[in-house]
Amino acid sequence: MTLVDTRTPDPKRLISGATGDWEVIIGMEVHAQVTSSAKLFSGASTEFGAAPNANVSLVDAAMPGMLPVINVECVRQAVRTGLGLKAQINKRSVFDRKNYFYPDLPQGYQISQFKQPIVGEGVVQVAVGPDRNGEFEEVEVGIERLHLEQDAGKSMHDQHPTMSYVDLNRSGVALMEIVSKPDLRSAEEAKAYLTKLRQILRYLGTCDGNMDEGSMRADVNVSVRRPGEAFGTRCEIKNVNSIRFVGQAIEYEAQRQIAILEDGGTIDQETRLFDPQKGETRSMRSKEEAHDYRYFPDPDLLPLEFDDAFIDELAANLPELPDEKRARFMAEGLTAYDASVLVSEKAIADYFEKLAAGREAKTAANWVINDLLGALNRTGQTIDETPVSPGQLGKIIDLIREGTISGKIAKDLFEIVWEEGGDPEAIVDERGMKQVTDTGAIEAEVDKVIAANPDKVEQAKAKPNLAGWFVGQVMKATGGKANPQAVNALVRDKLGVDA
Repeated sequence: MTLVDTRTPDPKRLISGATGDWEVIIGMEVHAQVTSSAKLFSGASTEFGAAPNANVSLVDAAMPGMLPVINVECVRQAVRTGLGLKAQINKRSVFDRKNYFYPDLPQGYQISQFKQPIVGEGVVQVAVGPDRNGEFEEVEVGIERLHLEQDAGKSMHDQHPTMSYVDLNRSGVALMEIVSKPDLRSAEEAKAYLTKLRQILRYLGTCDGNMDEGSMRADVNVSVRRPGEAFGTRCEIKNVNSIRFVGQAIEYEAQRQIAILEDGGTIDQETRLFDPQKGETRSMRSKEEAHDYRYFPDPDLLPLEFDDAFIDELAANLPELPDEKRARFMAEGLTAYDASVLVSEKAIADYFEKLAAGREAKTAANWVINDLLGALNRTGQTIDETPVSPGQLGKIIDLIREGTISGKIAKDLFEIVWEEGGDPEAIVDERGMKQVTDTGAIEAEVDKVIAANPDKVEQAKAKPNLAGWFVGQVMKATGGKANPQAVNALVRDKLGVDA
C-alpha cells in the first residue's frame, strides 16, 4: 500500500489521549469472492456448504503435471468491479507466485498479482452519518488497486483432539483483493466504506457480500499519530468478517497503540487477530513485507491481455450503481436520507421502483421505509422474503388516493395483507373497511361527541388546538372509517374555530 497523506486532520475525528490528541489512520484490504460457478484456475464448483473436499479438482489438489487455466468469467467480473469503482483498467496484467507457507493450499504458494494488477487506482464516495441533524458527510476514499488471486482452503482444529483436518473446497476460489489508500480516519468511516463497497459489489453482481459465509472479509491496517505528523507503524488485523467487528477492532487497536506510545513504548509492525468475544485484538505473527514473499511471474500462466473493445462491452452493460440511483431518486423529490435508505440494498431499490411507478414517489418511499422495512426488521426477514408484494402495497396506496380507505384503515389493511395475503381491494369489500364519506353520517357522529362533552367545547373555543381531540373521538367512534378531512372540517365548523 502506497502511504500518501491525502487528508488534513479533522478535529472531530481525533481521539483524546492522556497526553493530547491522536489521529487514527486506516487502510483496508478487502477480499471479495468473485461470483462465478467455477474456481479461478479450475472447473471445480464454488458452491457454498458442500461436504468437505467435495469441490476439489486435480488442479486444486496440486497433483503433478496439473496446470492452471484462467477462468475468463472471473476476469470479466474483476473488470466490471474496476469500472464500478471508477478505476483504471489495466489491459495487461501478470499473475505471480506468492511464496508463503499455507498449510491448506496444496501447491505451497498462492497465485496472485503483485506489480501488474488487473485494476489500478479508483475512488469510492462514502456517506458517513447521518448526524443529529440528519446530514451525511461525504468522504472520498481512494482505491490503490484490485487484483485477482486464489483463496486458500480451511484448516479445522476442532475435529480431533490431536490432529487438524483440511477442507480444500475453498482452495482456488477466485478472490478480488481491493486495497484502499490510507484515507480513513475513524471506525465509523471504515464501517461506512466497507458498507458502500459491499453495496457496489452487490449491485454489480460480482460478489454476494455474504460476510457470514466468508465470501467477503477485511484485513484492516491501523496506525496512530499526532495530528500533522508522519504515519505511524501500522498493525494489520486479519480476516475480520463483520462490519460491526471492523468498527470494534479499530476502536480497540487505536486505544491499544495510543496507550503504548503514551507510556514511551513503540509499536511493533505485526499481524493481529480480532477476538469478538473479548472485543480485543491479539498478536498473530510479525508482519511480512513484499520481499518476504519472493514474488515472481508464474511460469504456467501467460500475461493477461485484452483490448478496449472488451472493456467497452462490459462498461456498456453495467447496471445503475448506488450513487447514480440515489441522485435520480433525489431528483424525483426524495430527501437524501430517504434515497440513501432505498438504495442501501438493490432489492429494496427494485421494490421501491416497482411500487412508485405511476405513483407519488414520496408516498411510496414512506410506505417502504416506515411500514414495509419496519415490519421486516421486526420479523427478522429480508426484502426478498417480504409477504407483501409491490403490487399489493401499490393497491393499498391507490385505495387511499381514491378516498376508498383512510390512512388509519390502510395501516390495518397492511397488517392483514402481511399476515394473510390476498387482494387489498377484495379485503376492503369483504370486511366492510371502506371509508365513510357520507357527510350526513359523519355529522351525526360529530354532534354526538360535541353534545357529550360540553366542558371541552368551551375549552376548545379558547384553545382551538383542542379540536384535534374531538376529531380523534369521532374517528374512534367510527372505527377509523370516517374521512379525516371531512371530520376535521365539520368539527371546526361546529366549534366555531379556525382551521
